[in-house]
Amino acid sequence: MIIEHFPVAPLGCNCTILGDEEKGEAIVVDPGGEVTKITQRLQALGLRCTAIVHTHTHFDHVGGTHELQQDTDAPAMLHEGDLPLYQGLQMQLDAFGMPFKAPPPAQIDRFLLDGESVSAGALELGVLHTPGHTPGSLCFFLPGDRPVLLAGDTLFRGSIGRSDLWGGDGRLLLRSIRQKLYALPEETLVITGHGPSTTIGEERRNNPFVQG
Repeated sequence: MIIEHFPVAPLGCNCTILGDEEKGEAIVVDPGGEVTKITQRLQALGLRCTAIVHTHTHFDHVGGTHELQQDTDAPAMLHEGDLPLYQGLQMQLDAFGMPFKAPPPAQIDRFLLDGESVSAGALELGVLHTPGHTPGSLCFFLPGDRPVLLAGDTLFRGSIGRSDLWGGDGRLLLRSIRQKLYALPEETLVITGHGPSTTIGEERRNNPFVQG
């Protein structure tokens, strides 16, 4: 199994590649931009993108989706609760003062639901609906000897996602973390949407925003 994550423009979103090297198939999570960088890593790893999934549809997490889909012909997936945000990318960019036009929309091939999974080769990536940062925020869980959680902007190292943007809800965000994420094994590696990784145990013990 291959797991790689690296920041991409414009706001340093952590794009993640999950690959089955035997089958040569990969899931790309949150292609926020710099698609050439993403496709070069896929090629270097000998992987073909067979699914594009999103933790949420803020512009910095979906800005490269259309281009990556054009390059790979992979299906794009998100939670239906975030479709209005995806359809309003130009509004998001304008609100943040970004001086460029929104990319063309990708074809959304599947709406993901809590409890489903996305596969690539032998990889089975579990879907957790974790609303709060956005209505359709998702986290993705990969079980194994060292479980991995792709937390998007729901949970960060020592912090949590914003709930003051479009459709955000602070109470729902905390509920999602406590009921869905903190129920995972404490050794679970958490790859966050921005910044450094952490573990569920570390955040359960020390995150000052999720106490009580």
